Formats: sequence, C-alpha cells, structure tokens
Amino acid sequence: MSEITWIKLKTDMFENDKIKLIEALPAADTIIVIWVKLLAAAGKANLNGYIMLTENIPMNTEEMATIFNRDINTVRLALQTFQRYGMIEVEGEAVRIKNWEVHQNIDGMERAKQLTRERVRRHRERKKQVQLEAPNEENHSNVSVTLRNATDIDKELDIDIEKEIDKEKKDIVPDKSDTIPYASILDYLNEKANTAYRATSKATQQLIKARFSEGFTEHDFYKVIDNKTTTWLNTDFAKYLRPQTLFGTKFEGYLNERVKGNENVRGSNGSTAGESKPSLRGFCSN
Repeated sequence: MSEITWIKLKTDMFENDKIKLIEALPAADTIIVIWVKLLAAAGKANLNGYIMLTENIPMNTEEMATIFNRDINTVRLALQTFQRYGMIEVEGEAVRIKNWEVHQNIDGMERAKQLTRERVRRHRERKKQVQLEAPNEENHSNVSVTLRNATDIDKELDIDIEKEIDKEKKDIVPDKSDTIPYASILDYLNEKANTAYRATSKATQQLIKARFSEGFTEHDFYKVIDNKTTTWLNTDFAKYLRPQTLFGTKFEGYLNERVKGNENVRGSNGSTAGESKPSLRGFCSN
C-alpha cells in the first residue's frame, strides 16, 4: 500500500445533516471517532477509499474493533449507521468510503502511488545492476565507488525503500527486546478454552501490550482467563473466549468479577512478591 500521511476533513463537517443525526445517537461520540478512524485508514491504504488490512486483504469488523480500540458491538452499530446514511459501501467483508474521490485529493494520492512504484522500480534496477557489474570480488570495489557516486535523490530513495522493508519486517518478526510473556498467556488461554490462538499475532500482541502499559500484570491475564472460562465455557458465550474480547477495553471489569471457585486467584493488587507463573494445568480449581 502507498501510505498517505494526510486526508482532507471539511471544516463544516459537523453541519452535515448525517453527522447531526449521528450526534443524536446514544453512542454518538464513539461513532464519530470511528468515522474519522475509517477516513484515516482509507487514506493510509490509498486504494480508492477501501479500508484495508494489507493491499490484498480488506479489514473486517473484528479487526477494526481491535485496531480502533473500540467495542465490537459499537463498531457494528457504527458501520450499520454509516451504511444506512450512504456514507460507506459494503461488499462482502470489504468496506469502502462512498464518494471518496469527490472529497479527497485523488490526484495527490495517485501521485504518491506513482512515486512509490518508481522508488521500487529504481531500487530493483540498481540491485540488478549491482549483480551484473559485480560477478566477483575484483569488481566489487568499482561497484561500491559507482554506488557512492549516486545522486542525492537516489540516496533518499534508497533510504525510503529500506524504511519500507524494515516496517514490513517489524510486522512479522517479534521484537526480541519485548519481554511481555505473550506465549505463556496464549498457551494458558488455549489450554483453558480449548482454542488455538497464536502468540505471534500482531493484533493480539497489541492488545496484551496495551494492558501491560496500563499497569496490569501477567497474573491478571491468568485471572481474567479463569474468570471468563468459568462463566462462559460450554455456553453460547464460549465463542467470546478470544483475545480481542478478553484482553480488550473491558479487561479490568473481567479481572474484578467475583466468580465462584476463583476466590483464591489473585491479580496484581493481591499478588505476593516473587509469585511465580501458575501451572497451565492447575492455576485454579474449577
């Protein structure tokens, strides 16, 4: 995707009749925030108003709830509202901002796409030239001199390409300096709920990291998992025993629920110093 760092917002957007109708809804503020987040996501994707996770994968409702850090039911309500008022178009899982080309600077966005394609093309040509001109070590020094004599523009383009490559690597390679126990938490959830969620999922890691940044601890995650598996397992709510529900914005509420059978499971406010991680098979009695 050709990333755009800006979008256009009209200064009179709150005078629009559709926005006024939305402001009359109970969850008005959250719905309007979701609208702005959709506009920003469409600009970032730069694919004619489509809300995309990657260039080929549209962002679905659950992914929106996680990335936008909003309750999934509110996101569903927002999308239904936007669709009713003709603000979005829905094609399967794909969501597109209606009349995107009317409200945004399409020429500027298309120019950004062309520049990105040109950077990639020139980068590949230079790599190919290096391979052709440096078949052995004897020619390597000459090639290095040639590359060092590249124009300032070429150097800047190389830097942009390297940044894009680094960004893609960060999306799929876990940060080794990150000490958050993603694997332990997901292993515990999978065993308790009989699921198979991956600790390498970027969306799941973002949720867990957000809770750790708020001061919650590893043991808090185990308690939330115990509380909700005790109340939801083998019920219609079992489908919600998933990271985006358990580790989302309602985490503190789940943590402080008084669930029969889990009274002796302590979270961050009651853990003793040096208390070790519970066994996956015996953290609490059910």
